[in-house]
Amino acid sequence: MHPGIWAEQSPDKVAYVMAGSGFEVTYGELEARANQGAQLFRSLGLKRGDHIAILLENHPRFLQIAWAAQRAGLYYTAISWRLQEDEVAYIVGNCEAKLFITSHARRDVVSSLVERLEGVEHCYMLDDVIDGFEAWEAAIAEQPETMIDDPSEGTPMLYSSGTTGYPKGIKKPLSEEPYGADVGPNLAGLLWQMDENSTYISPAPLYHAAPLNFVMGAIRHGTKIVVMEHFHEVEALAAIEKYKVTHGQWVPTMFVRMLKLPAEERMKYDVSTLVCAVHAAAPCPVPVKEQMIDWWGPILCEYYAGTEANGFTHINSHEWLTHKGSVGKSLVGELHICDDEGEEVPTGETGTVFFGGGGEFEYYNDEEKTRSSRHAKGWSTLGDVGYVDEEGYLYLTDRKNFMIISGGVNIYPQEAENILITHDDVVDVAVFGVPNADFGEEVKAVVQPRDMGLAGPELELALIEYCRERLSHVKCPRSIDFREELPRHPTGKLYKRLLKDEYWKDAGA
Repeated sequence: MHPGIWAEQSPDKVAYVMAGSGFEVTYGELEARANQGAQLFRSLGLKRGDHIAILLENHPRFLQIAWAAQRAGLYYTAISWRLQEDEVAYIVGNCEAKLFITSHARRDVVSSLVERLEGVEHCYMLDDVIDGFEAWEAAIAEQPETMIDDPSEGTPMLYSSGTTGYPKGIKKPLSEEPYGADVGPNLAGLLWQMDENSTYISPAPLYHAAPLNFVMGAIRHGTKIVVMEHFHEVEALAAIEKYKVTHGQWVPTMFVRMLKLPAEERMKYDVSTLVCAVHAAAPCPVPVKEQMIDWWGPILCEYYAGTEANGFTHINSHEWLTHKGSVGKSLVGELHICDDEGEEVPTGETGTVFFGGGGEFEYYNDEEKTRSSRHAKGWSTLGDVGYVDEEGYLYLTDRKNFMIISGGVNIYPQEAENILITHDDVVDVAVFGVPNADFGEEVKAVVQPRDMGLAGPELELALIEYCRERLSHVKCPRSIDFREELPRHPTGKLYKRLLKDEYWKDAGA
């Protein structure tokens, strides 16, 4: 399946609508714009297996561009619009993009970026242009609205931070099936009864793996999409009522924000059209999920997977109520729980979670990270820790290394540490996650200053601003504490776990 089939059958059917503006794109329009984009790619010499990079907010043309790349057999890297210039430059260069697309709203980040994009042959901007960019709308307007002669399936190549703190591209092989052929099971249809009569709300940024993949898959099967430009708890509930939403995908912090609304405001919206509410990306506190099931009914479905797509577990509400805290049984890949020596542990014991027989992937241009994700038997891991019960249900008990998950966003503290340690007044620094009622975790820094006499609110604010000038704000500490010395082994190893445990213990977590 692909949008062209729906464009031919029902050209006036709405493919997606922007929740805030109400801007609608039909399947006929989506197909025409995607074809023009693919024609432009071919006219510029891009061929199957080449890479492009996309830096966009949840823009009305985002999905048109993604579908243009999908049918042109390209790898397309969607980049977080929260990133700063250095971070964007690194990803665009690392993925070896030949073409870069952004919007006028991102002009402050990209205005001086063009000269740094080695290997990029063409830069386009939506809505308006600045020096160094061509207008996307004008470029595709010159192209025919017909399918290119050699369509084939492309795929996203998204980035996840590596062990050094630098993001790593997760590359999966391109499908050898013809464009539009079934390249795998329609999990949304099989598990959640989502089809061409459904309406799916996407409240998260489209540059994330789950929102992008689910929206692309839903459009492939004729589902109407409601794209929220930005998540807001009241606006989400209003959109569910207005568009009679049947399906959606959420992260736990969104549940928390909706539950914290005054009862009279929360309950005034009609959510009775909901058939299934899917959630993932971060652990959902048991009380939060219980309250959501009480409110929305037993329609919550949870899964555990990664951008790597090496495995997939799933659990519905009825199962979860008898296995609270579980992320389900494996539907893709066999689960293996192993100790530090790689030996499988008995049922119920905790270890590293591996999947065997799932999807293949590699970390682009990082053989070491790819190798470290593999078991000697060929299984692969996302680095998470957990256990499996006697019925085969997986429970996650820890995060990979010291990764911080804040509001469903994965944050690696090394990036902030690498920035802060360069400040003249910083001798040593540790960054880690501490409890946050709304986001699950928030970023915290503990700093050993050059002079303890400098420690205080003034230096705290200065360091936070210093970090935010060089790194996307979501990755920077929201607060900083000061100590005369951080716990380090004589060999230089930082005992970050000792610091982190202090804060979690003090919070009663």
